[in-house]
Amino acid sequence: MGILEAITTEDRHYVKRYIIIPLIIAAFERDSRYIKEHLKTPDPYVDAIKLATERAWADLREVKKHCFFKGLKVYEEKRTRLGILAKFKCRGYESKMELRWEYIAAEASIMMRKYMGLDISSFYDPTLPEQLKERY
Repeated sequence: MGILEAITTEDRHYVKRYIIIPLIIAAFERDSRYIKEHLKTPDPYVDAIKLATERAWADLREVKKHCFFKGLKVYEEKRTRLGILAKFKCRGYESKMELRWEYIAAEASIMMRKYMGLDISSFYDPTLPEQLKERY
């Protein structure tokens, strides 16, 4: 039996995406319904949101595929007053992380821009490894 690799920064990055992307998809769907009900010409906006939602779903599929191949499983998510507490297993190790609502809102805002095809390069954390930077 090989040596287990500890939970990495990359693993935590994917856990965060696993939690945040479904929230983004729900927000896009909610906003699309609102726009349909309140604008006189909603179709162009709804089409843009639909495309962004499809990109988010594709990203979520990739995150889930990555988690599967890396032995990473989020097995509990609990909403609290402060944010979302997630428990996860990774290659035999158990851990948890709490994402504060402020962090979730900031990350979701950046990712939503990415899914809408906007430039997000000004939001990059310079300490983030190149392979973890979001592209679009």
